[in-house]
Amino acid sequence: MIPSDHFVRFYNEVFKFLDEKNGLQAYYEEISRHQELHCLKEFQEKGLQGVYDYYVKIRKEENCDLDLILNGHELILKMNKCPSLSKALDNDAGACRKYCLHCPGWTCGIYRKAGLYQVYALMGLDDPQCCEWIYDDLKAAEAKYRELAAVTPPDELFASFPPPA
Repeated sequence: MIPSDHFVRFYNEVFKFLDEKNGLQAYYEEISRHQELHCLKEFQEKGLQGVYDYYVKIRKEENCDLDLILNGHELILKMNKCPSLSKALDNDAGACRKYCLHCPGWTCGIYRKAGLYQVYALMGLDDPQCCEWIYDDLKAAEAKYRELAAVTPPDELFASFPPPA
C-alpha cells in the first residue's frame, strides 16, 4: 500500500496533468460517480444527518482538524487544517493550482442527487483551510451564497446549484 504522504503527492501530480489536458472536471465527476456507492443512499435517506455521520468517520480516518456543526437545516464543515493540502504544500513540486477543487468536485454531484445544496468557500492554496455549508433547503443555501459572495473572491466560492443573481 502506498503511504498517504506519497499518495497525496501522486494525485497532486495527476491533478496537474489532467488540468493541463482540460480533464480535471471530468475526473472529479467520475470520482463522484464512484463515491455514490459509498454514501449516496445514506445522504438520500438521512439527509444532513447522513452527511454529518459520514464526515465524523472521515474526520477520524483522515486525521482532519475539522469542525462539524449540525444546526437543523444547515451542516457546516469547517476544515481548520486540511491534512491533504498540507502534504501537497510540503512538496518541492508545488500544489496544483486547482488542488482544493477536488472536494467540491466530487461532493457537488452527490449532494445534488441527494437533494442537498452545497456552498463551498476556499481560503486559497497557501492556507490549508476551507468551509462548506450544506442545506436541505434551497432558499437557505441561496441566502448563504449571497452573504458569502459579498465578501469572497469569485474564484474561491462554489455552489452545487446555479448561484443566485
